[in-house]
Amino acid sequence: MQDPPGGPPDTTAPALLTVRPESGSVVPDWRGNAVFQFDEVITELTGGGRRGGGGLDRLVLLSPTTEPVEVSWHRREIHVRPEEGWRPGRIYHLELLPGITDLRNNRLAEGRFVVFSTGPAIPSSRLSGTAVQWEQQALLRANGLVEAILLPDSLPYRTVTDSTGAFRLRALPAGDYLVWVSEDRNTNRQRDPNEPFDTVRVRIDSTASLVAWVFAHDTIGPRLRTAEVEDSLTLKLTFTGALSPFARADTSQVSVVALPDSTPVALAAVWTPAVHDSLRAAARAALDTTVPPADTAGIRADTGARRPPAPVPGPPRAGGAPPPVAGAAPAPAAQQDTVLAALLRQRPRPYNILYLRVATPLASGGRYLVRVRGVPDLSGVTGETQAVAVRREAQARPQAPLQRP
Repeated sequence: MQDPPGGPPDTTAPALLTVRPESGSVVPDWRGNAVFQFDEVITELTGGGRRGGGGLDRLVLLSPTTEPVEVSWHRREIHVRPEEGWRPGRIYHLELLPGITDLRNNRLAEGRFVVFSTGPAIPSSRLSGTAVQWEQQALLRANGLVEAILLPDSLPYRTVTDSTGAFRLRALPAGDYLVWVSEDRNTNRQRDPNEPFDTVRVRIDSTASLVAWVFAHDTIGPRLRTAEVEDSLTLKLTFTGALSPFARADTSQVSVVALPDSTPVALAAVWTPAVHDSLRAAARAALDTTVPPADTAGIRADTGARRPPAPVPGPPRAGGAPPPVAGAAPAPAAQQDTVLAALLRQRPRPYNILYLRVATPLASGGRYLVRVRGVPDLSGVTGETQAVAVRREAQARPQAPLQRP
């Protein structure tokens, strides 16, 4: 569509004129649709309709309701109505998310939150929080769906995370809530199976806040993807998912046998990646730094070593911009990095690798069956898994213990 001849191009986003019912109103006998009215015709996107249609329905959240919500396009208006009808005695939240566009694709960057009641007074209690992707060590900056379910009524109040991973729910009735925070990967504004999530139970009297550690849950337990020979004394185990950093594995949960006769191989230690890296760094520091070690056979099996936590890097600055001047107000991205770093210090970092230290060197060309059992994943689920590791002939050259030349 082209602009009319003789006039300047339209670059102004549509403006929201009115909302019915008005925010803050008490309307016990409300029977019609809730309506957002704009100053110009807006696009229908991909059709609107019921939840999951891929159109305007993805830009509107109505709660609390457990039934589908009808969202329809009427040129300059969006009409919203729960299929179950408006129930008496409820506090309704109606949220319009950013993204409404006009016929020239001008986008409304701001949303609108509306609260109205069909009976009781509107409360002032509120909940705020931040969603963290635990495995990725990142904020859930987009596609975060938040559902605060009032107990025991099971009424869900919904919102979404913003670009900083933060969320806020206002005008909540006081009570106990089970809060679900999930990564809404298909943006259908529903919690679907296999989507990463976290749950937090919280009591809300006036204000409350929480941190949600979102991760993929599993009901099977950790599974080995590969078992590799790293050097003559070390096996590297890589799992399909993250292991719990709160429960450190030990030699009682791992066994190794030589094939084909199933001769047991004695284990000296089980290391996390942090301990493994710390010991390797200590070994390198004892050597000429110009000579990279080919084998860690000389590393002492000391699991007490710890590497100080590395700083959490922020995203690269666009255009190679210099860092902020000391004493100046931090940029929004820098503020987010600071918030994230503080949050990540609250929980250990997940990992999906374990290192096995054997007591005697692995045989040249040997094949070894590795079994792991009783090691929990992030959900606390344990299982039994196994894989075969092979020490290639090229790895069979004898290695001297690491020492200073």
